Amino acid sequence: MLGLRPTTAGPAETVDDPLTAPDAARAVEPVLEGVLDVHLSRAHDVDPVYARDVAGRVATLVRRGGKRLRTAFAWCGWRAAGGTGDGTDVLRIGAALELLQACALIHDDVMDGSPLRRGAPAVHVDLAAMHRAQRMSGSAEEFATSAAVLAGDLALAWADDLLTETALASPHGVRLLREWRAMRGEMVAGQYRDLYAQATGSVGVDEALTIATLKSALYTVERPMALGAALAGADAYTVDALRAAGRCAGLAFQLRDDLLGAFGDPAVTGKPVGEDLWSRKPTYLLAVGLGLADAAGDEEAVSLLSPGAAGRPGVTVERMRAALERTGARSVVESRIAGLARTALRSFERSGADHAVRREFAVLVERASGVAPRRAEGVR
Repeated sequence: MLGLRPTTAGPAETVDDPLTAPDAARAVEPVLEGVLDVHLSRAHDVDPVYARDVAGRVATLVRRGGKRLRTAFAWCGWRAAGGTGDGTDVLRIGAALELLQACALIHDDVMDGSPLRRGAPAVHVDLAAMHRAQRMSGSAEEFATSAAVLAGDLALAWADDLLTETALASPHGVRLLREWRAMRGEMVAGQYRDLYAQATGSVGVDEALTIATLKSALYTVERPMALGAALAGADAYTVDALRAAGRCAGLAFQLRDDLLGAFGDPAVTGKPVGEDLWSRKPTYLLAVGLGLADAAGDEEAVSLLSPGAAGRPGVTVERMRAALERTGARSVVESRIAGLARTALRSFERSGADHAVRREFAVLVERASGVAPRRAEGVR
């Protein structure tokens, strides 16, 4: 039996059979609810207006869901490293990761000017609407930007609090804090490199991969798996294998996200179709497309995919998508994703995880990458 002990993070849960990693993605929900309830109550004690307008919006965004992949990968890392028994602390780490993700999303939407997130108005857009509805003085956009930055900061503070509380109660707390600190720095570095690339018009493939790794791959998969492994007291060899697997799976996840940003269904992605293309995000997809167009002498595609293309007469998202198809960029990225997924499975085998955990990891890789990778030997 896997009993989840009661904590300030939420009510106790009891599960008759050991959770799988996909199960953990669902089991984290009551833990998150408990965390949010505690923080919302504390926020109301501080100031009811702040609680309603700022803390309440953070909680609403977190409750709107997401795949909870970070929790699932943390659980998978814990199990791969031999973690057994009470899984409460893994779920608390998962909840902290989901709060950190909320911080990243809120700030990212502000920086990108994105109107939607998870099928609803982004936090800064919702705050601007509140400003106008209440006929507040000053610029609605300036107010909303400032308030959304505070909301993102609050989500980060909640995440830090939860991770620190969990680390202090663990014999492996120092290792957990070390992983967490590194992950936060990588996130900021990746976001800045994204902004820097857009400002400088950088479009190189290597730079796009660096941004994708720092901004997403590390904190989506590699660091969550390493956090789970650290909680289980994994040795260096196991952690290295999990890091290698996580980095490949995380990069596959980000490249799939790039494709969804260009070609996905808004009903599925929760964002306007083609938003990444129109805003000229420095993605691997665009970098590959531009390189292939240049090599083929396709001047039209070069013009459509180059920095500054959006806004020129005749340039549309549809034409940009067609150029990515025509140059073969979409196919190249699909192949790269499949290769990364296969490499992730092979690397995961080196961790020594048993067959059941390897199967769970394969399921997560498929969810993250959108492809069913060729089964590595022994994954059946």
